[in-house]
Amino acid sequence: IVNCLPHTRETEHVLGKEQFAAMKKTAFYINIGRGKTTDTEALLDALRNKEIAGAGLDVFEQEPLPADHPFWTMDNVIVTPHHAGSTNFYTERVIAIFIENLKQYVQGIQPDTSVVDLSSEY
Repeated sequence: IVNCLPHTRETEHVLGKEQFAAMKKTAFYINIGRGKTTDTEALLDALRNKEIAGAGLDVFEQEPLPADHPFWTMDNVIVTPHHAGSTNFYTERVIAIFIENLKQYVQGIQPDTSVVDLSSEY
């Protein structure tokens, strides 16, 4: 299961005890979206009780992840430093989007690429 959800009122803790219990015992949970979409305690219980096989976590409810958090020492968890979105082309793509939106803005046009919809919260 790969979670790349944004954090909104509707997605907060959308993955919790019930969802982890429904997964196969061989399932791996990967979160590259937002940490608050996952109920950390429910995930921790599912991993400890072997309800799922493991997790790869790039984001957390509490960031930075506390140094004493159990995820750091669990054999079935891989923790990464909140850089899942970074690629060799990230900077190039971000600059291209910024330049196009800036051109539109300067011309008095509402930018239309990667615009945040505040009512949707993303």
